[in-house]
Amino acid sequence: MRRPDQQTTTRPTPDAAPGTTPDTPPAEATGPGTRRIAGPGPSGTGPAAARTTGGHSAGGHPAGDLTTEAVLAPYLRGQAAEFLRSLRLHHEHSAPADSGGQDAAAATRALRRSARRISGSLHTFRAALDPLWADQLRAELAWLSGLLAREHAYANRLTRLVEALHQLSGPALPAARGARAAGESATSDAQGRAALGVGAARAGALLERRLTLARTRSHSAALQALGSSRFHAVADAVALLASDVPLAPGTAGRTAEALLEPAERAEQRLLTAVAALPPDDTEPYNEAQDAAWHQARLLLRLHRYAHEVVLGGADPALTGAGHALDLHRDAVEAAGAAAAAARTPRIAPATAYALGVLHADQRHEVEAARTVFRETWPYAAALSTP
Repeated sequence: MRRPDQQTTTRPTPDAAPGTTPDTPPAEATGPGTRRIAGPGPSGTGPAAARTTGGHSAGGHPAGDLTTEAVLAPYLRGQAAEFLRSLRLHHEHSAPADSGGQDAAAATRALRRSARRISGSLHTFRAALDPLWADQLRAELAWLSGLLAREHAYANRLTRLVEALHQLSGPALPAARGARAAGESATSDAQGRAALGVGAARAGALLERRLTLARTRSHSAALQALGSSRFHAVADAVALLASDVPLAPGTAGRTAEALLEPAERAEQRLLTAVAALPPDDTEPYNEAQDAAWHQARLLLRLHRYAHEVVLGGADPALTGAGHALDLHRDAVEAAGAAAAAARTPRIAPATAYALGVLHADQRHEVEAARTVFRETWPYAAALSTP
């Protein structure tokens, strides 16, 4: 009986990417009517592992004990308890007499994490739950999580763009590096750097005004939402979830199928989305293709939460790929912010030029993140599917 932490033994081909299992591509079955044994990753710890090996989950549950009562209900109750704990800490550190801004931010992040996990689990395992209740609570938690994320996103975006402007207007301009490599004149490098430097300070100030204003508004909106009747209704629903999980009729005693099949579907949707991602040679400024990558990021998150439910923990093989998709999202949004700032009426040409260079820099960061994702994705074969 293989435990989830045991590696499978394969004979890698000479051109196999690190971390891949080349013998069986993830979307292929090993024979007619068979199921894929492992989810993404080399260790055979995907949701199907408990079904096909008769093994234990990372949480110690035999495959036959993977029922909604034994696994899903305790997971949801635990996340609900974490939500309420984070909410209490947020109230404590957001009081006027409290100066712990970092503690309040940490509590907000924890609140979002638990809200995302509850919402994602309600989505994946909807068939095992009261569907009307699951749909309503999932929508409200998605609203709350998105609202709380905005302030943090605007702050990170400003930091990212200001740092990028500083690097671009300094001695390490990409154009300057290329000019030196090609043996071009250092004078033209200095001129380009000077031209960018003229507008960089103004571009930075413009971005700071725009994003600080957006962050302030998001903060006010979050505070207003946390005091609204809508939020109190969400908190009450989560408080009830911490003690009682509404299951669908007839699912309380169902075996592993009730959890494994939805988890496998979430996994397959992820693999399909990754296989359909645009190829490497796409135009980096084709922003219409960003949506496919954002969708892959969302599906990876849902797969990760399903993995936590069924096997008791996240799949470590997907950590690098998930981080790359987070960086991709950040770079896409930063590029959009630079482009939006460049459309500000009556800005100086030098400012517009600096913002244009900044936009190009962030789009190249988008491409870099996509490359990292392809390098860290455990199943390289899925990326070459036509």
